[in-house]
This record gives sequence, C-alpha cells and structure tokens, in this order.
Amino acid sequence: MPHISFSELRNWKQCAFYHKLTYVDKIAGFVGNEFTAFGKAIHESCEKLLVKGDDGQMYGFFIDQYEKEITTLLKQDVDLKQKLVNEMAEQGKKLLPLILPEITEYFNDFSTVSTEERLMVPIDEVGIEGYKFKGFIDLVIKTPNGKYHIIDWKTCSWGWDKFKKSDPMMTYQLVLYKHFFAKKHNIDPKNIETYFALLKRTAKKDNVEIFRVTSGRRKTQNALNLLTKAIYNISNKRFFKNRLACTKCEFNKTEHCL
Repeated sequence: MPHISFSELRNWKQCAFYHKLTYVDKIAGFVGNEFTAFGKAIHESCEKLLVKGDDGQMYGFFIDQYEKEITTLLKQDVDLKQKLVNEMAEQGKKLLPLILPEITEYFNDFSTVSTEERLMVPIDEVGIEGYKFKGFIDLVIKTPNGKYHIIDWKTCSWGWDKFKKSDPMMTYQLVLYKHFFAKKHNIDPKNIETYFALLKRTAKKDNVEIFRVTSGRRKTQNALNLLTKAIYNISNKRFFKNRLACTKCEFNKTEHCL
C-alpha cells in the first residue's frame, strides 16, 4: 500500500522532479554528513533518556551511536571533517545532561507515553484511496490535566530565528503528526499540543529550548491541502522541475538533471 511521509512531502514541495529521482527512480541523493550523524545519535540518546532516565552512562551511549553513524558515512565515501566530528562529540557531552531537566522544568509533572512512535495511518482526507501517512513521533508525554504533548527534537547550532520558527513547512510536520496521532488513537485534537525542542550545539546558554507550535483547524487544513496536492500529482506521475531549487540540489547539472 502506498504511503507518504513528511520528509517525502517536504522533498516534493522543494522540487517534484527531485522527488521522482529519489523516491520513484531510487537514485541515491544526500546520504548524510557530520550534522546528520550528530542528530541521529542525539535522537537515539533522547529516546533512551526518556525511557530509562539518566543512568550516568548517557555520554558513552551517545558516543557509541555517534561513532556508528560516522562509520556508516565513511563506508559510503562521504568526505567528513575530522575537526568538526571531534567538536560535535564534545558538544554532545555538554548538551546531554541538560535535556531531561529542561523537559521536567517545562512540563513539571508528566508521564512518557511513547518514544519514536510509528504512524502508518490511512489518509482518508485526500479522496485518493490506498495512501497512508507514515511517520515517527520522537516523543509523546501526558500531563495530569489529560493533555498529550507531541515533541520533535531538532538539533541545530545556535537556534532558530522567528522566521524559521513560523515557517509553514517546518510547522506542518507537527501539524500532520498531531492530526494522524489523534486519528490513530481516537483522541480529540483539542487535547493534543505540539512542540519543537531545539538542542543547540554551540549556544552559550539556553542550549535546550522548547517552544509550542500552534496546530489549529486552519493550519491543519492547509497542511492536508498540501498533502492532497502532493499525492494527486505523485499518483498521476506529474513531476515538474523547480528551477529555483537547482542551486542547492546535488543532481543539478548531472546526467540525472541537465
């Protein structure tokens, strides 16, 4: 059964032809770098942290995951900067002890509902049968007032400015996660709130920043409209090139996209 994830939707929005090359033709595009290796290792560490608590071994666990990701990239002949790799290892050591205390301070009393929760939920809203929305929610917690809180970890250097925080394509990820999480569990969307947790590698202070993302009815409908448009064009094999995205595309001026 066909499915679409937010990452796929984002790539389609960037350039439908890029989507064709990577998702239809299965041509390997961007495979990762030092930043993605750090992000994946931190995500794994956060999952362990919220499930088992801080057992004093978190940095060792992070380093194991980080080295595994770096090794995978080296095997794929990705050119990595060793100085940056080493710096990020130290940044992780500084960042990890701050995460759980910040979550606890922000939400006070909470219970962990799930980590890396898998979504594979039918998309009935688009009028095209068979599609499912696929995703993995980093963290869901519940507070005593009955509210569910969906949190997505985002690693970054010093943080996000106000424009990135309000960028529709950034916020649509949480909007869609909320919509399909509510649908999966038959929960009233009014009882679900959404947040990004920025994990800042190089910030001098406030290395963990949690901020709420509004995800009301209008924004949900806008996200579903974009999802509908993407599925309609993908299912009808309409793959137009977005020339404005060419300069940052790894396929630009290659045999795949002249």
